[in-house]
Amino acid sequence: MMNDLERRQLGCALSALTVFRGVLRHAPMQALLAYLNGNGPAYQRMSDYGAFVASLAEDDTNFSVFLRRAVYTDENPYVIGTAKKKPLSASLKKNALAELALFSRLTRLTTEDLISADENTCDASTCTANVCDASACSDIAYIPVFENTPVDFTAAYEKRLACIGQYGYGIFAQAKMFRVAGEEIVPVEAADEIEVERFVGYEEERRQVFDNTRALVEGKPAANVLPFGDAGTGKSSTVKACANYFADQGVRLIELRKDQLFSLSSVMGRISENPLKFIIFIDDLSFNKNDDCFSMLKAALEGSASAKANNAVIYATSNRRHIVKENFSDRAGADDVHHSDTVQELMSLSDRFGLTVYFSKPNKALYLEIIHKLAEKHGVDVPYAELDVKAEAFALAKGSRSPRAAEQFINSLL
Repeated sequence: MMNDLERRQLGCALSALTVFRGVLRHAPMQALLAYLNGNGPAYQRMSDYGAFVASLAEDDTNFSVFLRRAVYTDENPYVIGTAKKKPLSASLKKNALAELALFSRLTRLTTEDLISADENTCDASTCTANVCDASACSDIAYIPVFENTPVDFTAAYEKRLACIGQYGYGIFAQAKMFRVAGEEIVPVEAADEIEVERFVGYEEERRQVFDNTRALVEGKPAANVLPFGDAGTGKSSTVKACANYFADQGVRLIELRKDQLFSLSSVMGRISENPLKFIIFIDDLSFNKNDDCFSMLKAALEGSASAKANNAVIYATSNRRHIVKENFSDRAGADDVHHSDTVQELMSLSDRFGLTVYFSKPNKALYLEIIHKLAEKHGVDVPYAELDVKAEAFALAKGSRSPRAAEQFINSLL
């Protein structure tokens, strides 16, 4: 059990954090500091302690789980300098190692260490009157407890630094998939965990996307990719499954809506010196000929310095091979002096992708193969002959065969 002086010394040590000072912004650290540094009445100190335990709820009330999340995702000069392979000062290294040792010490704390005997008591009536102090307290029925598991942060953090291109740092150490919200990049809540093993058919199409991503991971030339074709054929799912597959090898996916393409250059600037690899994902892409976002994507695909990062590729899905919508009236070009050049520019946007992959509607044989595999996976016990008739009728009602229609059909039987 820690005495009052030891608790205050721990509070002072935490208050003096420099390299990992960002960790103090988290609610559990703020509550813990309020408790350690507090000198008010017992009821106030117990309130601070209760706030500390309550703030650990999202981490299973485990202090070490919270600390791993907070320390590993902290953006600080130590991790950024290491990632950029910049020389680090001796004082920065010394401070970082001392603070990591302090975090290791925190993972050995227990409830008994924090709560002294004189604070393990309180009288509800006197607390309500705001006159509670140590001498006025009697037994509290229950003191909230928290979990903790010892962690050697010095060794663990050095391991992460050695594999920084795999683990990442800051926000990109938190998740696999991200989106743009305003000017910020934020993790996707309830991100799609789809895995490649779920797919049936389209092996060659997926192979091309996966091989290109593998080249990105290995530091080889990788192309921007346009998976295009019929709706419901698994274009978007292929990209997400690819990101999930390579996540442990340092790949992160950032999704942009078409109307957010103006943010493309700032996103590229944010990630350009990051040791991770990135897929900039634009789903269901199409443009009108006068769309202002057209030029932003065109600049990125052509390798403009302001809109391109060497560690990123663009994967854009579309139902159209030529992703700029064009009307017959556009062909007339009555007011365009160089009309043929304009038409070529609009039609050539898709050609600026280094790799285009066509996802066509499955034929009947492939459609039924998908049905059979999904039925087996979900335990649908229906003879294949009967299943095939019902599946064909379902596809007819939907207007087409597709992997999406197959999955919807199987779900209707569950």
